[in-house]
Amino acid sequence: MPPIGSIQKPAIPNATPTRSCESLATVALPNTTIESAAVDARDPSICRVTAITTHPPAGDKIKIWIAIPISNWNGRFVGTGGGGFAGGNAGGVNQPVAIGYASGATDTGHDGGSGSFALDSNGRLNWQSIRDNAHVGIHEMTVTGKALTQAMYGVAPRYSYFNGCSTGGRQGLMEAQRYPEDYNGIVAGAPAINWTKLILQSMWGTLQMAVANDPLPACKLTAATKAVIAACDALDGVKDGVIGDPQRCTFDPKVLIGTSAGECGSFTQADTDILRKIWQGPRREDGTFLWYGQSMGADLNAMAASRGTPLAPQLFAFTSDWLKYFITQNPQYDWTTITSAAYNNFWDQLQEEYGTVIGTDNPDLTPFRDHGGKVILWHGWADQLITGQGTIDYYKRVQQQMGGPKKTSDFARLFMAPGVGHCGGGAGPSPYGQLDAIVSWVEDGKAPATLPTNPRGPAGSAQKPPPLCQYPLVSKYKGTGSTDDATNFVCSENY
Repeated sequence: MPPIGSIQKPAIPNATPTRSCESLATVALPNTTIESAAVDARDPSICRVTAITTHPPAGDKIKIWIAIPISNWNGRFVGTGGGGFAGGNAGGVNQPVAIGYASGATDTGHDGGSGSFALDSNGRLNWQSIRDNAHVGIHEMTVTGKALTQAMYGVAPRYSYFNGCSTGGRQGLMEAQRYPEDYNGIVAGAPAINWTKLILQSMWGTLQMAVANDPLPACKLTAATKAVIAACDALDGVKDGVIGDPQRCTFDPKVLIGTSAGECGSFTQADTDILRKIWQGPRREDGTFLWYGQSMGADLNAMAASRGTPLAPQLFAFTSDWLKYFITQNPQYDWTTITSAAYNNFWDQLQEEYGTVIGTDNPDLTPFRDHGGKVILWHGWADQLITGQGTIDYYKRVQQQMGGPKKTSDFARLFMAPGVGHCGGGAGPSPYGQLDAIVSWVEDGKAPATLPTNPRGPAGSAQKPPPLCQYPLVSKYKGTGSTDDATNFVCSENY
């Protein structure tokens, strides 16, 4: 895993601890118990603290892990997030503390990656646990982490940053929306905002296969992705196995009818009808738009897989948990009984029941902006789990709410990454240095026009791939020279 950032100059010169690491066990914080405070046995330059925060009389327990440099603290705090239902983990603090940041992570009130925490022992919705996972846990981690750092050094962190992707990206934007003074800068990658929409969008393709009784095998989904990339690869002026902007791709899957998908046989009309619906996205029975579909070029097997003998559609795990624990409150719920009408009803139920709890799509960032906060959003165009169009949709709503594109870019910028999968990977070059970029923006006023990207070749490659441009600009090839050389690209309004 590449480093999340570089060593920064101290924001608080000559900061030194005013007490021992072990003495942090005696720090009194509201509704919080310090379980342990000890010097890391493997790295004596790090103090590690574990705390438990509760909210009486609920009986919840939010576990919080804090790591504080005993020397060479850079005067800053970094909060980290999780993925899926996991709020975070103890290892999340390791990279930030290694480069001088005090850092925090939390389980947001439950162990593991299951959604079963949504129900109490009586099978009823546990709203405190749901709120802890949705937003309370990260806020408590932030407050606790900064308080313990201040107790250690006798001075509060000068700046605080949040860095996360997927659920972590959602948590970062949640902080900007709900707790705007917690952080000075936020990096939100592939943010799982619009949660109540994306969680049911995740089963849209599976439902189409079930309704049509046509489970598409993995090899057909892979072949369809290869076909759409081949058809739209060159639209950006570079043939590199990457679709620059899937929104410009008008590939019609009907051209696949009768063509071979290898061992899967040939594509049928029914197959292509399903593919079209997957790319189109969820619709009501009358055709009304509900949400965006998978981006063309993304791996369709991640959410619309069929497996087993006989072949059968398989439901995305997170969606399965939502249906069982949040929507029906029935851990034995059989998703195969869902009809198109029931899907529409579930869609409406999710928006109404959970939208304000975990939706995280409030475009009004006025308090965050007025506090001086900055946010960098980025999303891979080939994200196989969360469609990038949802992030663009949110960003456009922020622009509309916050006075237009120019005023929005004064504090919030979006970068789309062609060919990049969920939080990285894929055929396209992934961005790096986001934490450094947000620090430079907050502390030095240097707003990022671009984000650098990693070479797609092996480690040590001499490639210098084009950077990501601030949305809606794209990185356009000038037409001459190597396409692995960033100097041969320019940020442009179109390809």
